[in-house]
Amino acid sequence: SMSFAHAMHSFFVGEVYCPEQIEEIGMIEKFLVGALSLGFILAPFGLLASGEMPPPSEWGPQDERGAANRITPTKVLEAMQLVKEGRIYELGRDYEAGMPLFPGRHYSLTIPGSPTGGPFGKNNVVYHEEMFSGQIGQVGTQFDGFGHVGVRVGDEDVFFNRFKLEEFGSSGGLKRLGVEKAGPFVTRGVLIDVAAFKGVDRMAVGAVITVEDLQGALEKQSIELSPGDIVLIHTGHGTLWMVDNDEYNRGAPGIGMEAARWLADQKIVMTGADTSSVEVVPFEDPELAYPVHEEMLIRRGIYNIENLDLSELAADGVYEFVFMFAPVKFKGATGSPGNPIAIR
Repeated sequence: SMSFAHAMHSFFVGEVYCPEQIEEIGMIEKFLVGALSLGFILAPFGLLASGEMPPPSEWGPQDERGAANRITPTKVLEAMQLVKEGRIYELGRDYEAGMPLFPGRHYSLTIPGSPTGGPFGKNNVVYHEEMFSGQIGQVGTQFDGFGHVGVRVGDEDVFFNRFKLEEFGSSGGLKRLGVEKAGPFVTRGVLIDVAAFKGVDRMAVGAVITVEDLQGALEKQSIELSPGDIVLIHTGHGTLWMVDNDEYNRGAPGIGMEAARWLADQKIVMTGADTSSVEVVPFEDPELAYPVHEEMLIRRGIYNIENLDLSELAADGVYEFVFMFAPVKFKGATGSPGNPIAIR
């Protein structure tokens, strides 16, 4: 019999089943798609996690910003000293039809009419506008807020800072932990080029990034982490984007739990990568689901940003920079699209 974890991961990577397996996993897939469409993206997956109550936030019982509180005016001023050339690197992907998507999600942009309206006035002005459909905070380059992932403890779904879903969940937008609470991010960014440290152009799907890998790459780059940093990890997996989407979606190289906890202990604000998960997929423990998401978002209050384009930063050897990103203030949303930038 297939485990829930195996079925869930197979669903994620698009594995093909023999006929006798289909009935066994059919209800699981329907449940996953239903959960995704409702917007409680990964909360049900908490059933496979530790099942332990997350700790309270170190910033108090009403805190909804987590590690973003580490971005102080002093930290911002320190980061600004890193700008020496005035060069801007765009780290976001184009949002377009056919881009890699998590199963059950979709992206659609339509220009109704062309032109949509007009002409108006004696000067015959015409205009365009667009209609959008999709999981707006969870497609393409995507920022994970604290409303994105929870863990089931007993019969309650619990999120960052012990907020219970029964108290803030709403189909019209979450009443707590909405992405609008995160605020803008302007701080020191650090690129850890693990692919270069390993001497490869692209790390293999399922390759676990260890503490030794992170420390070795940082030492090679002559860079140290400091509290309030945002850490971006270059694996080379992003070279598959819109080139081999099947392989891109099959899984990812990424940090394992040991590396995640080490990064969290450095008191960083956010992790990001050129993959769809930042953490390694398939997971280190097949009985757990998205354990690094749980550890960082729920237990440590550290944000996550996925599907970045880090190729130019890596090619130019830019390892520290000013990182800027302002999540779109969709009130009560689980995440945000956007185009984060690095300035050197």
